[in-house]
Amino acid sequence: MFADSKRVASQQIALVPTMGALHAGHLSLIDEASKRADVVVVSVFVNPAQFDDLSDYADYPATFEADCAACAERGVDVVFAPPPGELYPEGAQTWVDVSELARPLCGAARPGHFRGVTTVVSKLLLAAKPHCAVFGEKDFQQLAVIRRMVRDLGFDVEIVGAPTVREPDGLAMSSRNVHLCPTGRRQAVAIVRALEVAEQAAMLGERRRDRILELVAGELASATLGEIDYVELRDPETLDLVPAELDDDVLLALAVRFRSGEKSDDERSVRLIDNRLLPTGPVPPEMRSASQ
Repeated sequence: MFADSKRVASQQIALVPTMGALHAGHLSLIDEASKRADVVVVSVFVNPAQFDDLSDYADYPATFEADCAACAERGVDVVFAPPPGELYPEGAQTWVDVSELARPLCGAARPGHFRGVTTVVSKLLLAAKPHCAVFGEKDFQQLAVIRRMVRDLGFDVEIVGAPTVREPDGLAMSSRNVHLCPTGRRQAVAIVRALEVAEQAAMLGERRRDRILELVAGELASATLGEIDYVELRDPETLDLVPAELDDDVLLALAVRFRSGEKSDDERSVRLIDNRLLPTGPVPPEMRSASQ
């Protein structure tokens, strides 16, 4: 086996799990993996088990040749692209489920999504046998869930979170961005403004949970093609809800669905997520007046 031979040779292996349609965000994960290991493995597998909408699965962009070319340019050693039957053999009935961390946020809107994620990631870890695996921080909940799974099951692998890569206007890079209509793409920047407004308020001393959420909702309201899926402040470790008066750093996580077309009767949508850690520890004395 490839992984076994590299381990016997005392070479470090890094895995970058992807579903293909690689963009600059994925390439940044590959770059991070290259810094940490001698051998980089990129998996390209559109995981059917994590889609709650079969049409979304069917429409997921397939750019395998371009993905392989991008990996080659980045010096990737192996592109692992198994057929679905290899990871989910006929009659498969075993699942990996992180129960509590998977419940809120994206888990509430997409039942079974994270069960699909943790199951396929566990299979990829077993196949590639990496010393570390690199994931993007844009999918903050996914990163937290995978870290919990690795700790709970005793996988001998380090899970690395890499910073979110953004478009020039600040929108987080995503394979889904290409499905936005021109108006929706312009309006999606409201997500960036909402994160910035919340961060600025926290830095100026705002500690009222509901006030920060109100500011975020106000910015998102300008996106007329968008519909808020969730906007929540959560504990960055446990993903528990935070108190009304914030006294420690918190995670602002949000998801917004944008209609794919500009007509109000268009039911297709593109779901974008983003997040930011807000500094909401004790307010310095000199900032207290600004928070009133």
